[in-house]
Amino acid sequence: MLTDKHVVVIGGDARQLEIIRKLSTLDAKISMIGFDQLNDGFIGASKHTLKDIEWSTADAILLPVSGTSSDGKIETVFSNESLVLKVDHLQQTPEHCVIYSGISNEYLDNCVENSKRSLVKLMERDDVAIYNSIPTAEGTVMMAIQHTDITIHRAKVAVLGLGRVGMSVARTFSALGANVKVGANESQQLARITEMGLTPFHTDHMKEELRDIDLCINTIPARVITANVLAEMPLHTLIIDLASKPGGTDFRYAEKRGMKALLAPGLPGIVAPKTAGQILADVLAVLLTNQTKK
Repeated sequence: MLTDKHVVVIGGDARQLEIIRKLSTLDAKISMIGFDQLNDGFIGASKHTLKDIEWSTADAILLPVSGTSSDGKIETVFSNESLVLKVDHLQQTPEHCVIYSGISNEYLDNCVENSKRSLVKLMERDDVAIYNSIPTAEGTVMMAIQHTDITIHRAKVAVLGLGRVGMSVARTFSALGANVKVGANESQQLARITEMGLTPFHTDHMKEELRDIDLCINTIPARVITANVLAEMPLHTLIIDLASKPGGTDFRYAEKRGMKALLAPGLPGIVAPKTAGQILADVLAVLLTNQTKK
């Protein structure tokens, strides 16, 4: 139980509602910022603004999966209020207060460092990433169906990267009957691709390997689908880039060539916000329960 634990939830989307619901059931005291347009009520939860929150009693601060922008702004779909997290807010919290975010950036890292608080990046956790790979794979299938005029069955699909998302995506498309090849740059990953019954290739040979594919799915958070690679790909190839912004594709050149390239980070929150929220809620419940005051 989280009795007497004060959790400040700032902004976010429908995923945050599942988190609030879970933490409320565990008897936490919840302060919601950026939810003034939300009609749903939660036991033990109250709406506030950044100005009137009691930061000195906060045991934890929950930010959206997207964290903050480069100037501290926090996205929210439940308010038109401009939410900006400042280092001053964090400095007013107790020393044991922990900030939870999906990802981070230089701005948030500096705020945390200057306030001498702890930051937990949820999307870097294996459990969260692996669970999230399920709705990500389903969302990728949805996008492939929507934006192509061929079946996935027997389509030539290339998945770039065999991380937690790449593995689930490759397995899903293979199960649907696609001819899947997977690009990686480590020998153990190439061995795992072979063990999975898929066709491996080294990313150093990407230009040659992508010359005859119908669908390219990138999960590598680096510019790997360059202009040189795109110039060799068929014009009908659909590119779905799942890497975090700005993605791993030269979108300018893809558009210039007349190719359809879609940047699609955060698919779990788009195609399955309830499930994605429950995944985060379950992990947060454990983390907050284990978080002790210093």
